[in-house]
Amino acid sequence: MFTSQIETPSYVIDESKLIENLKVLERVQKEASCKILLAQKAFSNFVVYPLIGQYLAGTTASGIYEARLGKEEMGKENHVFAPAYKSADMDELVKICDHIIFNSVAQLMKYKDTCLKAQVEIGLRVNPQCSTQGDHAIYDPCADGSRLGVTLKALEEALSKDASVLDGVSGLHFHTLCEQNSDDLETTLVAFTDKFGKFLPQMKWVNMGGGHHITRADYDVDRLIRLVKELRAKYDVQVYLEPGEAIALNAGYFVTEVLDIVENGIKTLILDGSAACHMPDVLEMPYRPPLRDSGEWGEKPFEYRLSSYTCLAGDIIGDYSFDHEIQVGDRLIFEDMAIYSMVKNNTFNGIPLPSIYLLHADGEIELVKKFGYEDFKNRLS
Repeated sequence: MFTSQIETPSYVIDESKLIENLKVLERVQKEASCKILLAQKAFSNFVVYPLIGQYLAGTTASGIYEARLGKEEMGKENHVFAPAYKSADMDELVKICDHIIFNSVAQLMKYKDTCLKAQVEIGLRVNPQCSTQGDHAIYDPCADGSRLGVTLKALEEALSKDASVLDGVSGLHFHTLCEQNSDDLETTLVAFTDKFGKFLPQMKWVNMGGGHHITRADYDVDRLIRLVKELRAKYDVQVYLEPGEAIALNAGYFVTEVLDIVENGIKTLILDGSAACHMPDVLEMPYRPPLRDSGEWGEKPFEYRLSSYTCLAGDIIGDYSFDHEIQVGDRLIFEDMAIYSMVKNNTFNGIPLPSIYLLHADGEIELVKKFGYEDFKNRLS
């Protein structure tokens, strides 16, 4: 087991699992004749960008630093979307990006000439106002009052005042999904084409954003391929997908050690890993991360609450059960920890950042990055 070869806490990227995901995405690209981009906001470990670049068309960014990283480390198609751009950032973005997507008509008009002069393709994010989210309203771009994407009403009002608004715009972008299947995409596409289909004959491409859980076991890949092919055939557009999670889904682990066990009506394991510091989505979503060789509370004979050595009372990872009694010094392996972990971690309480390892397909374990006190100190002043 690789855990004996590493320090804790640590993230481990599983190269074999990553390749499995990339092969699924490669099939979609080939059969649907579309392009798939890595959404770096979910996973931006550039040590594997050369591998990802063997399968995918490029990267997409949510800001200047991600855009720079995609350009430097993968060097293929480089797209960016942000709710707004600073002028200084735009000066660099037009030099390193192939597509720049705007969130409002005002931003589009502010930077259109700059993009056209640099021969960068321009996109406009639209809001089809079709919510397919379940319990995670925080991730719903189509929620009432959403700031993300131009509604049809807003676009038509802008065009009524200036008919040239869409002149020079190469494509439309929508992003409405979060960890969803292709049935929700199909629902969204109906709303999107009903509202914005009239603009598509003048477009070169449509970007369907992210949130497509394409590599999940129950995902209907065939339906996704059909939907992309139908859109391409009807409107003669190139189609982009930009998943983040699907690329590194189940392709990483978080390894932590039990430091202490305390009891106050419930046995709590004190770990050198933290939800607040090392896997923030556990508290933000919230969700209970999968833990290897464990069960639900009450499922197995030995029950524990898993917490951290931070001072935050609510730094609780979840409640789990085990077949055997847990001891101080035991190591636990959380699964599906490549996504939204390393990109969101922090040094609250001065807790060290976990090391990053790469588990190669041949079983070799490689230390990619070890963090120390200076990484904590240099973020401050």
